Amino acid sequence: MSVRLATPQGKWILFTTILGSSMALLDSTVVNVALPRIGEDLNADLAALQWTVNAYMLTLAGLILLGGSLGDHYGRRKVFVIGVVWFALASLLCGLAPTAEILIAARALQGIGGALLTPGSLALIQASFHPDDRARAVGLWSGFGGIGAAVGPFVGGWLVDGPGWRWVFLLNVPLALVCVPVALRHVPESRDTSLAVAAGGRQGHFDVLGAALGALSLALVTYALIEATEGSLVVALTAFAGVAAGVAFVYVEKHRRDPMMPPDIFASRQFTAVNLVTLCVYAAFGGFFFLVSLQLQVVSGYSALAAGTALLPTTVLMLLLSARSGALSERIGPRIPLTVGPLVCAVGMLLMLRVGEDASYPRDVLPAVLVQGLGMVTLVAPLTATVLASVDTSRAGVASGINNAAARAAGLVAVAALPLLAGMGPEAYRSAEAFDASFRRAMPLCAAMLVVGAVLAFAFVRRPAPDCRRPQCRTHGNMTSPPLERPEPGRSGA
Repeated sequence: MSVRLATPQGKWILFTTILGSSMALLDSTVVNVALPRIGEDLNADLAALQWTVNAYMLTLAGLILLGGSLGDHYGRRKVFVIGVVWFALASLLCGLAPTAEILIAARALQGIGGALLTPGSLALIQASFHPDDRARAVGLWSGFGGIGAAVGPFVGGWLVDGPGWRWVFLLNVPLALVCVPVALRHVPESRDTSLAVAAGGRQGHFDVLGAALGALSLALVTYALIEATEGSLVVALTAFAGVAAGVAFVYVEKHRRDPMMPPDIFASRQFTAVNLVTLCVYAAFGGFFFLVSLQLQVVSGYSALAAGTALLPTTVLMLLLSARSGALSERIGPRIPLTVGPLVCAVGMLLMLRVGEDASYPRDVLPAVLVQGLGMVTLVAPLTATVLASVDTSRAGVASGINNAAARAAGLVAVAALPLLAGMGPEAYRSAEAFDASFRRAMPLCAAMLVVGAVLAFAFVRRPAPDCRRPQCRTHGNMTSPPLERPEPGRSGA
């Protein structure tokens, strides 16, 4: 079915996909602002706050490739609606959680819902709209999603300072109550008919084992890093088990007929290099955005609303300039942007060292945020374009999914490891002096990761072929991961 964008049905399809994806996007940006209040209300230590962030990213990163494939097989609208309902119910559980442990478990469930609805929203657009309208629809979806990311920290801060942090999660419930009926009434069902019957005549082959091993490896390594200060035998055994699960994941993917992460895709030197750059830069971004909201509230005395609004210029710059940055990269090649962008971001993070007690926003915070934003503008769009250009067009969806999962996994590991490397104790966020000292050790570490990413880009990234695939998501406002691209309808991929 080919729906035209100008029709009422086309507008309803665009509305519901934007609303659904915005739920997951908002959640990834607003929770950091609420962390100090969550810790205070639930009497949680720093490790619990790390898990509040990481439990969501863990299941999302581990299952996002599988989520896209489920939609292709069983129906994109069906899986999208299931994801929205699942996400809303998990959000309700988050908002009602009486303890940190229940909140962490609910956040993990939220990530499963996010893995179903995030790839599904874009897949519905590409499967539903007429080819002549598809690029414009994707652009509108990407742009409005970026606006949602921009207002997310502001809305989150307002909710935390007003009704309370629980409404950061409860807000998803009325959004889902609007999204689901619209999707069921106006969005046509679609699936990849070429995948209806898998090899051997059996229907619905999925790399569930690979997804489980990948998520298990991330979970065990994350646990070991967060609990490493204990120095116990259990932590050591967990770390070993995490590495073993990672090795098993690589083995399974190498020997499966239909792996979710085909090892031969890394035969492209360019693809491998860009994913290494992704790991470096998004590890730095993940650690930075986890710590900076805490620094502004715990040390500088900002309210949650002020802390959320403080980072708004970064997102605005990405919304306004990311398309132009992508066009510039197409003219000059990705090597310079992918080298210069991380270096500019590193300067921005080092400027954050000026942010301490009684920090002035115009003098101390804003210059660092603007420099950080300019670096991300220079970096993000060329990164996505280079990922897509480094593999065959038919594998663009898989390539984008792997890159997106790599970015989320990098942020996950960074949130777990950075407090350990910076010497943050379990109660560090309760003391302005202790947290400030750790923050000043953490920012140079984030900057160093960005420098490593810049060196890798300069050494290994080259100009792609002139006829390579270009991303449809050209307007970008998500600061925690690259935009997720999908293959054209009828082609397999994540």
